[in-house]
Amino acid sequence: MELMEQYRRAQDGLDAVLAAVPDDRWDVPSMCAEWTVRDVAGHLVWGQWQLRAWAAGEPDPDRSGAPGSPRPGTWTGDDPVETWRKARAASVPALTGEALARTTTITGIGEVPLAAVVPLMITDTVVHSWDIGHALGMDLRLDADLVALAADWARQHVVRRPGFFGPEVTPPPDADEQTRMLAFVGRRV
Repeated sequence: MELMEQYRRAQDGLDAVLAAVPDDRWDVPSMCAEWTVRDVAGHLVWGQWQLRAWAAGEPDPDRSGAPGSPRPGTWTGDDPVETWRKARAASVPALTGEALARTTTITGIGEVPLAAVVPLMITDTVVHSWDIGHALGMDLRLDADLVALAADWARQHVVRRPGFFGPEVTPPPDADEQTRMLAFVGRRV
């Protein structure tokens, strides 16, 4: 299951970024308008629980961690890294082949196979890994295969509105693939 391997690699990359956040830096502004590093992490934790709910046919978690929410950092608890790891550990086993083949209803999108949501989750995880790392001054080189997947997904599906993706930014003429993908989803590198 190549898609799930890509998702695992995206999650591993995020895990490494989260583990590198100093204790006193969780509440600094992130690259996402109006969100702190903790808020971005909370949104990603929420995403794990939302994906699990879709996979297991459970009720959706409350929307306080959804895109555009005012303070999704509440999802991180006292230990954001451990909270992320617990959410990931609860989500991944639910993503069976059978679950990925089922359709789910996504607010604002409609009925889609759950497998079609995984590239969105990879894109979200990769971009937000950069958002956190860049806000903390890390020189983060993202997995090139995941950057390509995120760029392809974004070109077909990006939603440009507050709380989702910003307007496309023009990258420098000599920009690499990572910079071009980030500029497309509205990040200034």
